[in-house]
Amino acid sequence: MKQLAIFDYFGYALPYPQVCRLIAQAGFSHVLMWYGDDFGAEFRASNRPAQAREQGLTIENIHAPFDEVNHIWEDTADGERVFAGYLRMLDDCAAYSIPTVVMHATCGNEPPQVSEIGLARWAALIARAQDVGVNIAVENMRFGLSLDYVELLLETFDSPRFGYCFDSGHWNARRRDFDWLTRWPERLMALHLHDNHGVDDEHLLPGDGTIDWPALMQKIAATGYTGATALEVGKAAAPDMAPEQYLAKAYARGAKLLPLF
Repeated sequence: MKQLAIFDYFGYALPYPQVCRLIAQAGFSHVLMWYGDDFGAEFRASNRPAQAREQGLTIENIHAPFDEVNHIWEDTADGERVFAGYLRMLDDCAAYSIPTVVMHATCGNEPPQVSEIGLARWAALIARAQDVGVNIAVENMRFGLSLDYVELLLETFDSPRFGYCFDSGHWNARRRDFDWLTRWPERLMALHLHDNHGVDDEHLLPGDGTIDWPALMQKIAATGYTGATALEVGKAAAPDMAPEQYLAKAYARGAKLLPLF
């Protein structure tokens, strides 16, 4: 847990080589990478993994597109298209030596009903992940839903290649009543660490909201998680900062979390 990571979009629209250079110069050793709403077309065309590695960064994981993930649960042509895109994404992870992909189970507050075809597609995605040696980490969500789809998937599919990404902001703003880290300690595969005030998903730096970071980090440590301490933050609270300044501040806040283990 001595490695520090940050998401490659931290609130500034910059050319990707500059993004990687600034992240590395700030001291981060790892990066979380966005796969793209185009299901990886730009990711592959520009070889973003190579650009990150040229700056000495290790790719901790990639984040799957999620705007169309609800189609996974639908018996439609869009469902087949999105499913095929996610299969291609797993193959890309293997081809670019990226160990883990973070996925959403649903998008928005009114997703489709759980369906047999949806569960079959998730089963096939997990099978593909096993075949190519990639982890799928489904992200804790529950934004007003009566059913937690992430819990359902974790309870349905028991695979060493299928676990979850703990998002501290989602937990603090939407579902503090559920203790993910105690319920599934051995299935924690990724972290999205950021702060908020318990109402909205603000993506603030740790310490700028209401999360009790010493208590939370001790719970994470108790799971046995060995990946990077990964920030998924943006510049919302610092709109006038230069990117170099914001990254320096983000690194300092992330470094303060490390001794809490």
